[in-house]
Amino acid sequence: MYVLAAVMQLLIAAAFVSIPLVRHRFGARATAAAEAELARQGVRGGVLADNGMRFDAGGHETAAPVSVAVLMVALAALNLAGAPWAQPVGLVLMPLVLVGNGLIVWSNLTAASSVRTAFERKGDPELLRIDVPAFLKAAEDAFPSWVRLQQWIRNTVVFGGGATALVATALA
Repeated sequence: MYVLAAVMQLLIAAAFVSIPLVRHRFGARATAAAEAELARQGVRGGVLADNGMRFDAGGHETAAPVSVAVLMVALAALNLAGAPWAQPVGLVLMPLVLVGNGLIVWSNLTAASSVRTAFERKGDPELLRIDVPAFLKAAEDAFPSWVRLQQWIRNTVVFGGGATALVATALA
């Protein structure tokens, strides 16, 4: 059972690493598309950077998924080595990964309202007149169409693999 858990954890690690890789490769294109949409809306250039909005692999967009991947590789190594504390660590980490991925999915599904709320908190009149769904769609459309399939596969691997690893760990 530990080998099955380890294989699932390595797949989860790969799934999480795919996030910054895609953002690194296509994030600049998404940022340019978002900036172009904002220019079309009459919003000054640089408003994204001024407000810390990014579509590339900078900051937490890399640190968070790579950290999860490192934890999954370490846990897989513990499982493959037969470490006695692999089971309790796995029983704690795997639910956290599942909840964390659920939060990522929720964040993606509620991005427009979250961005709108963030803009409202800043109180900047320029931000308040942005058509947020249009600007986010412009950025999303700048990523290749296969990225949507990659996201679906990533979520399937994380949720399915995470649940499998959790059950395998519990039964070991």
